Amino acid sequence: MINKIWVGILVIGIGFAAVNGRMTEVNEAIFAGAKDAVTICFGLISILVFWLGLMRIAEVAGLLKRLASVLRPFATRIFPEVPSNHPAMGYILSNMTANLFGLGNAATPMGIKAMEQLKVLNEGKEEASRSMITLLAINTASITLIPTTVISIRMSYGSVSPTEIVGTTLMASTCSTVGALLIDRYFYHRRMRRGRY
Repeated sequence: MINKIWVGILVIGIGFAAVNGRMTEVNEAIFAGAKDAVTICFGLISILVFWLGLMRIAEVAGLLKRLASVLRPFATRIFPEVPSNHPAMGYILSNMTANLFGLGNAATPMGIKAMEQLKVLNEGKEEASRSMITLLAINTASITLIPTTVISIRMSYGSVSPTEIVGTTLMASTCSTVGALLIDRYFYHRRMRRGRY
């Protein structure tokens, strides 16, 4: 569905440009956008490789297991339906850890694996379980200690102090995570009262 929406927007935009005689500006924007995209990608690659390397070192050193053990009590309270020794819990903890370090690209595969395992726990039902909804909310609004992607974009555009957003990002992502959990719990209890769970 999203692909159809993007194609529709693209066709409508090019159609309006052709009707108004502004195709030259569209061509210039396409090439300028492609150049910017390549520049940003190279900047992102360097930062992500650096942080993924640090994550690998932390994993080998056992730091990620320690962090996961710190997060486990928190995760088991948020996901009471998921057994603590189930593979889904391991993927959820890995997803949360990667998001803490702003590694959305590394967190996504873990989130997908967690969803697959949660679907197994949900006995393959088409309707999302409570845990699946909660994971989606947390993954979308996760607390971020180091926003690596944003830092790399700021570095690519020559920011004088690309890391000055760390404190603001931490506060904003904490508020968004708390808000997401409160909304998730509100709708869960509302559905419980209506007898839908």
